Amino acid sequence: MAVDPLLGLSIGQLGKKLRSGETTPTALARAAMDALDTTGRDMNAVAAIMEERGMREAKRAEAELTAGHDRGPLHGIPWGAKDLLAAVGAPTTWGATPFRDQVFDFDATAVKRLEQAGAVLVAKLAMVELAGGMGYEELDAAWTGPGRNPWDHDSWAGGSSSGSGAAVAARLLPFAIGSETFGSIVTPASYCGITGLRPTYGRVSRYGAMALSWTLDKLGPLCRTAEDCGLVLDAIAGPDANDPTSVQRTFQHPPKISGDQRKDGFRFAIPAGWDAGTEPEIVDNIKQSLDTLREFGSVEEVILPEMPAPQAARIIIAAEGASAFEDIIEDGRVMQLQAPSCRVKPHVYATLPARDYLRAMRVRRQVSVAYDRITAEYDAIVGPTTGNVSPLLTTGLDRSSRPTTSAPIGAPGNLAGLPAIAVPNGFGDRGMPTSLQFTGRAWTESRLLAVANEYQARTEHHKAAPPY
Repeated sequence: MAVDPLLGLSIGQLGKKLRSGETTPTALARAAMDALDTTGRDMNAVAAIMEERGMREAKRAEAELTAGHDRGPLHGIPWGAKDLLAAVGAPTTWGATPFRDQVFDFDATAVKRLEQAGAVLVAKLAMVELAGGMGYEELDAAWTGPGRNPWDHDSWAGGSSSGSGAAVAARLLPFAIGSETFGSIVTPASYCGITGLRPTYGRVSRYGAMALSWTLDKLGPLCRTAEDCGLVLDAIAGPDANDPTSVQRTFQHPPKISGDQRKDGFRFAIPAGWDAGTEPEIVDNIKQSLDTLREFGSVEEVILPEMPAPQAARIIIAAEGASAFEDIIEDGRVMQLQAPSCRVKPHVYATLPARDYLRAMRVRRQVSVAYDRITAEYDAIVGPTTGNVSPLLTTGLDRSSRPTTSAPIGAPGNLAGLPAIAVPNGFGDRGMPTSLQFTGRAWTESRLLAVANEYQARTEHHKAAPPY
């Protein structure tokens, strides 16, 4: 079934067509649900189509726009939620068989805020079981099956926001919400060739979202452009009384500053040794991206401190995840998980000594202080989002033998709760997308979006569509 080409437009472009009468919210919602029910299911990207809720919200948006009541740029735009967000109208399965029938009678705050902005929720999107927190090594770690990449269905869409990344990249939806604890927004953005924004920890309320690691989990948008990411973040950001970790910080969109408007342009830093373990074609694409960045800023090399950030992050995730899912570990339901590794590792995680967790938290504090000093000096730290292109589904996740799968600042960035945005920057092995990541100081999403907007204004990579 052919996908409606309108779904491939940006949020701003769709908004113009909605307001001119060239299309309607109900037509877009129907097109998105039909595409998800066919192409989306072929990619194992769908957990549930929300037919009743989607059409109800679309009809309301249509009536409001016809009456002149405009809720803003997301009004009438269809979207999908990663299946760890509670939403009335469909089960919230967390990607895991033990929770296949789990239903909540309330909406997550992010879902509620998007509804208030007029966006139309049409689907729950597939994810790696329990957001990958049980240490999966298999790429089919979900009851929905392996997340297939729209650029090559024999390759992986990335985890844990696999369905969100694949659906947006395949032009089935203009945007989706994903979550990241340790790479789960930027990785599918990289592998699928789209733009993914990981906000500062505390920028977006996580009320109604599955908790894997309460001190690391973050929610953010997956879109086709940085501009669209800003529009979505503007709708979901802000404090929430139901989430004590959400922070009162002003987020202003659109960004007011550009590299051309600044006397010396933007300041970028690239970590020394960033190309270690990185596939050659990705290295070439990053070098070309650096040339583009020099058109509107300066690039200098920075030596990052040697700190055990990846190890600390993994210990924190393991310990907090074992606590969050203590019930299914103790009652044996963990044995229902799809990935064999996910049935074993939780028992190991549950035995982690408290001293290891406390040491990891002390390391975290040191990392946060060190990287705040570094990021304060630059508008963004840049580098490859992933050191490899999307792996074939026949390949596991043996991290001891495969190239690095996160940016040089990926682990410390997550550990310190720093914002980052991944943008497409070309193609590598097998014609699969590659990605450039910008990481900034806490609360500087507007600056990162300005940088990413500048980059995408000078490149065409984000406009490429999968050849299906």
